[in-house]
Amino acid sequence: MNLKMLTSEKLDQDTVYTLEDLKHWPREGVSMAVLGDPVAHSLSPRMYHAALACMAQTQPVFADWHYVKMFVPEGQLGPALEQLWEAGFLGMNLVLPHKVAAVSLAAELDENAAAVGAVNTLLRLPEGGYRGYNTDTFGLEEAVRRDLGSELAGQDVILLGAGGASQAVAHHILRSGCKSLWIGNRSQDRLARVLEGLAPVAGGRLHGFDLTNPPAALPTTGLMVNGTSLGLHRGDPMPIALDRFEESLKIYDMPYGHENALCLAARERGMSYADGASMLVWQGVRAMEIYSGTSVPAQPMMNAVCEGSGCPVRHV
Repeated sequence: MNLKMLTSEKLDQDTVYTLEDLKHWPREGVSMAVLGDPVAHSLSPRMYHAALACMAQTQPVFADWHYVKMFVPEGQLGPALEQLWEAGFLGMNLVLPHKVAAVSLAAELDENAAAVGAVNTLLRLPEGGYRGYNTDTFGLEEAVRRDLGSELAGQDVILLGAGGASQAVAHHILRSGCKSLWIGNRSQDRLARVLEGLAPVAGGRLHGFDLTNPPAALPTTGLMVNGTSLGLHRGDPMPIALDRFEESLKIYDMPYGHENALCLAARERGMSYADGASMLVWQGVRAMEIYSGTSVPAQPMMNAVCEGSGCPVRHV
């Protein structure tokens, strides 16, 4: 793309922009972006533009807001945030691998982001830099409540995976008052580090286990959250077999977009199941509320996510 020809009218929600584009970024309207490496797959621009179009019907100011994808290589978030502030960006959402790095790079952190140790939303500060938030935790709790009719408080929770996303989720589950939290992972070294980091907020409720050899003491009902990457692609194996669990187990699967092996197995056993589309939507609703300072419609966002991923459109 010819950088000198960039205008707000020509910004496209499916184009992946780079830090080079920021040198000639248009100042018309309000700019926001999702930052990642990779980022081409992101549905965030479609999701946010659907909400903005709806909001603009009664609040015309939002017709001049635009949201794009921006490729920011791993290790380059610091310089990128400086460039984005200079280019006038109001806010950004962060996907892998930037959520943990943003904790030390944000000028300020809200209480939740500081507690969970990850940032997925940044809001521009007038005096310079960005304030960091974590809306993923709100997204999970809202999705579990609406899709599964369940709460985190008082539950035995089984969390599959100990990656960056799972760590933030684990912090929030413990802080929400779960009865117990069992974290399963294949790499035991990685799991040990995560358990050590969570110990100060666990209060004796935390347990780790090997995903390849679940212990007999593992709860057979309650809530299961799949935070592994298994299920993102068609043909992925299940992260854990379901034959030892009761039918009353409720499953929240962070991957979305198709009926994966975990979905099919849960359906066969009559278990309540929901995929991660709703978590994406509800964390996005909260992020846009932070950006806009007003209420944000969820249904247009869900419609955009489901249409973009090929999953059936559903009501929220």
